[in-house]
Amino acid sequence: MSIISKDISKAIELLSAEDIIAIPTETVYGLAGNIYSEKAITSIFETKKRPFFNPLIVHISSIDELSDIAAYVPKKARLLAEAFWPGPITLVLKKKASIPDLITAGKDTVAVRVPNHPTTLELLRRLDFPLAAPSANPFSSISPTTAQHVESYFKDQIKMVLDGGACTSGIESTIIGFENDEPIIYRLGSTSLEDIEAVVGSITLMTKNDVAPQAPGMLDRHYAPKTKTILTDNVSEELKGFPDKRVGVLVFTSEIEHPSINTQIVLSRTGDMKEAASHLYDALHQLDVHDLDIIIAERFPDHGLGKSINDRLQRATAS
Repeated sequence: MSIISKDISKAIELLSAEDIIAIPTETVYGLAGNIYSEKAITSIFETKKRPFFNPLIVHISSIDELSDIAAYVPKKARLLAEAFWPGPITLVLKKKASIPDLITAGKDTVAVRVPNHPTTLELLRRLDFPLAAPSANPFSSISPTTAQHVESYFKDQIKMVLDGGACTSGIESTIIGFENDEPIIYRLGSTSLEDIEAVVGSITLMTKNDVAPQAPGMLDRHYAPKTKTILTDNVSEELKGFPDKRVGVLVFTSEIEHPSINTQIVLSRTGDMKEAASHLYDALHQLDVHDLDIIIAERFPDHGLGKSINDRLQRATAS
């Protein structure tokens, strides 16, 4: 029997009983639990097989709740929240003492955002606690952008996937921390660097840390298919190295003609970066079930959301 349901009341009942469920956001589906329940948060880590040193993101229903989570909000953090929430921006801020260390991997900062999805915003408004919700996938696997992706990962391990349709942004939120009140990008995501700099000026990037990440998504290998994946500037040239293999190809705008290609997915025939980002993980899921020897992905133009897509593809191809 399917665990996928649109019943928000059932979701509230399960979350209030310290169970975990999957919830939709505009970016990817999240594996959610009450931030104040040690049982629920431990269950998130264990179900995902996520290391406890990798912090979680707290989801709240509005900017008005930020004062319940953060002890201090720099001026530029408030500007970003006002400009982009609800939406795919996560802010890493000094935490209130009431936020459990389990959520923050023992750090004195907490990652927080307001998701832009009507179903989950309604859920959060009806709950009397915020939700921690990392992506609803086994650690380092491809993130889920449909309820069906989540069900295929966890159908025997969780009781419910709250169905909110396909995710519209399709890659995770951009994560921004602060040092001396100045913003630093810890993870590129669905809000472009250019859009952020239009609000707060130039910004530093620090997007890798395999030992003690300040935020989710900073590990080298992440978002990865089971099938070996290569990222390249020249797909046609790369194909020459695999003459007798079953090859899947992921390209931005135009199909490539080559006899070695078994399966090919074009992310946006019109060259629309937002459309390409929204289809990225679903395309990787599709390619990963085709019994391929290798997936060859085309590198994107390195601007706007292209930077974020390249970041995900780079981590998907890390060994």
